[in-house]
Amino acid sequence: MCGFGGFWAIAGETRDFDNTLRKMAKSIIHRGPDDSGDWHDARTGIGLAHTRLSIVDLSAAGHQPMHSACDRYVIAFNGEIYNHVALRQQLEEAHGVSQWRGHSDTETLLACFAAWGIEQTLQATVGMFALALWDKHDHVLTLARDRLGEKPLYWGWCNQTLLFGSELKALKVHPAFNTEVNRSALALLMRYNTIPSPYSIYRGIQKLPAGHMVQIRQGDGAGEAIPKAYWALNEVVESCLANPFIGSDNEAVAALEQRICQSVSDQMLADVPLGAFLSGGVDSSTVVALMQQQSSKPVRTFAIGFDEPGYNEAQYAKEVAEHLDTDHTELYVGTEDALAVIPDLPTIYCEPFADSSQIPTFLVCKMAKQQVTVALSGDGGDELFGGYNPYQFAPKVWRAIRRLPLPLRKLAVSVLADAPVPDKLHKLLRVLPSENREAFYDALMSHWQQPEEAVIGAQSLPTIINNPSHWPKTDTFEHWMMAVDTKQYMSDDILVKVDRAAMANSLETRVPLLDHRVVEFAWQLPMHQKIRNGTGKWALREVLHRHVPREMIERPKKGFSIPLAQWLRGPLRDWAEALLEETRLRREGYFHAAPIRKLWSEHQDGKRDNALKLWSVLMFQAWLEHQYD
Repeated sequence: MCGFGGFWAIAGETRDFDNTLRKMAKSIIHRGPDDSGDWHDARTGIGLAHTRLSIVDLSAAGHQPMHSACDRYVIAFNGEIYNHVALRQQLEEAHGVSQWRGHSDTETLLACFAAWGIEQTLQATVGMFALALWDKHDHVLTLARDRLGEKPLYWGWCNQTLLFGSELKALKVHPAFNTEVNRSALALLMRYNTIPSPYSIYRGIQKLPAGHMVQIRQGDGAGEAIPKAYWALNEVVESCLANPFIGSDNEAVAALEQRICQSVSDQMLADVPLGAFLSGGVDSSTVVALMQQQSSKPVRTFAIGFDEPGYNEAQYAKEVAEHLDTDHTELYVGTEDALAVIPDLPTIYCEPFADSSQIPTFLVCKMAKQQVTVALSGDGGDELFGGYNPYQFAPKVWRAIRRLPLPLRKLAVSVLADAPVPDKLHKLLRVLPSENREAFYDALMSHWQQPEEAVIGAQSLPTIINNPSHWPKTDTFEHWMMAVDTKQYMSDDILVKVDRAAMANSLETRVPLLDHRVVEFAWQLPMHQKIRNGTGKWALREVLHRHVPREMIERPKKGFSIPLAQWLRGPLRDWAEALLEETRLRREGYFHAAPIRKLWSEHQDGKRDNALKLWSVLMFQAWLEHQYD
């Protein structure tokens, strides 16, 4: 795991290449504190900077930016290619490649690019990555990102200079960076608690979508280079649903276990200490069980507990750890420990990010880093196997409310909108005016229903979840929800949360359930092998029950949460009040003060739980304040 940044001053000279590249590297040194390097070609205006967290091949042979043996390519690479040994064998057998400088996956990638070309190489990989590849011969820059979006990559134009990197921090230190806040992206933050790709908080700066590559050629300008998918989830969904798995339940469970076992085995490869997060839930317990099955010694596992009543699951993780005989570490944190993280959130997350589980995620990463450099996680199971609660209740609720004529539903909302109704009824009122099931789900997942009305100068932007052109053709509403969540919520929220929290601690995280071979098999499973009798993740649970007793796992899903509503009325009240103060909001000019102050007042008076809505505003305000420190 590493970080990189770079630029291409296509139409003009860039002075002081070395100093600029070193500043870019230093800005993201937390992503790779073990080594750094930079390379540039002043004649063409291209420069690459890299910071390294050494995981595989700790020697100088893994130093980056790295040049290919044929000297055509130079690369800055972040991630891991889990099948790189197999790729080397293919190169040796088919192309006679026999001379290697070391055993890093970066060197393997470069040899593959030289032998097979870029797109074919990307399709042959099993891994997580973001990369910048410069073709010295054709003067083409390729940016690429892994299939599910585990690793980040920002890119965009500032005047005649192309900037790119793992985090916005690297782009911002370049002297050409001169853009401003994208107010419409801010409205998306308020709706979804994150800014979904391809948008970023800055105008003109994009996130490269998962599974995409983009090639920039000499003479290209803003808007001319269009990202292209080398792996498309929509195609996977449609192809797999058209060719479903037709075996028995036992055969489905066995096949799923085999694929996850292979993924776990591949992702346990490291030249540094390795462990896993363990919450005691289905996903992480499955990953740990299959790790322990393949390990000759106890796997190191990590769990975090809270002193707050109702927010602690560490005892469940401990039970699973004892059953599997892992080397388990747990840390109980109090309110003060969690609150101490909040001032650092604007630096941990390079753009405003408002999933409040970022706090416990950071704390568990910090704890794990004390013992290991790599940690496996169980993320992805809910989206792939139907685990989230809305997948069970949303179809039923939609079938019920659609029986009411749309005009009647809209009338009910207009009458009751400002009435003092309970929070659950208020949530129902949010979704009542939906014209179809997709709009219903978007409303259900949106914290702010009309954030453009609160953000000055914002316009509505198309996203994966609200734009039909981004939807796959699915057989059920449940599968549609799972697909759009994989493309948006998982990629732009869950994986962002974990990547930034881990890399702020110089910890590499790996996600075995997101091996694309596991993903593709999951989409072949029919719905009854995912959701059965109102419970999700049926097949995944059955895999786990081969290793952990059923009664140790089967309990209501709680999630990785904090008592945010109480904190905003208690220990965070003064901090939040300062950020939401009316004259400050008016002076800064991003928000209409009235709707923000109304939400804050309702929350403080206990009339309504507005914590999630307020958190997105607070995370932007805290981020904005940090920009001027």
